Amino acid sequence: MNNNNGYNKIITDETLRETVCHGSDEYPFRYYMEDIWLFDFHCVDWHWHCEVEFVFVEKGTAEFLIGSSKYILNAGTGIFINSQVIHRFEAEESAVIPNIVFSPSLLSPETSLIYRKFIYPLLNSSIECLIFSPDVPWHNDVLNILLSVFAIQEGENICEIKTVEFLLKLWTLIYENVTIPEPASSTNASAHTQAQLQIMMQYIHKNYPGHISLDDIAKTVAMSKSSVLNIFGRYLHTSPISYLVNYRLKHAAKLLVTTDNNISSIARETGFENVGYFCRQFKKLFKTSPGEYRKIKR
Repeated sequence: MNNNNGYNKIITDETLRETVCHGSDEYPFRYYMEDIWLFDFHCVDWHWHCEVEFVFVEKGTAEFLIGSSKYILNAGTGIFINSQVIHRFEAEESAVIPNIVFSPSLLSPETSLIYRKFIYPLLNSSIECLIFSPDVPWHNDVLNILLSVFAIQEGENICEIKTVEFLLKLWTLIYENVTIPEPASSTNASAHTQAQLQIMMQYIHKNYPGHISLDDIAKTVAMSKSSVLNIFGRYLHTSPISYLVNYRLKHAAKLLVTTDNNISSIARETGFENVGYFCRQFKKLFKTSPGEYRKIKR
């Protein structure tokens, strides 16, 4: 994630894996103080990473799309996102979400007994995320520890060993209170399905200016069109064509701000053959016309 002021966006590779380095090899930990509203298009877009993530909603309301599930969290609640789980955050107004992203190896070396016995089982389980509410005693303990971790990072002298101490307390609370299921074949199936989704999204991202049909998308993973519709609906809560249209619109929005090209040429450049249809869809997504959007953003 990017915690700079102003323009913010998630940077990923073709598989949607986040490319930013969270910390360093010797200290793989990073703290971020972010407002979802300040990100490009008011969302922390789809991505995944090998690190685990803890997020606290400090202000506002945020929608978390984790794997195939959707959660709406209000201020005072938190969420744990497991390693390699695809996710996206959205907000309809300012939503401040301090969060930490770190490699589980920070807690103990991967070759150690502690890692094998207490850390790996959760990472390798079918648990995609955990929600923490202050109404549940042990959840409240987790949230208070998270706040303590944030406080350390915001202090003048960051104490790494104190940070790791609190992270171990966090992990211990989860281990003691969560029934960790045995790895099942469904976990592998889910990973395979997510990989197929990433391939289809990659195809859309690469070819969006041209003509793309549902059949074209399905052919990239040798699946039926109904199966493709099911995967997009389950994980992205939209259809493949709606995802394509929104992706085109977001690129059009960038061109409106960064170029002087007229609206008709931008529509054609981003895959819209009909300018009227482009304008209607643009207003539906951004709540304003392309021309007004250009004026506001400039």
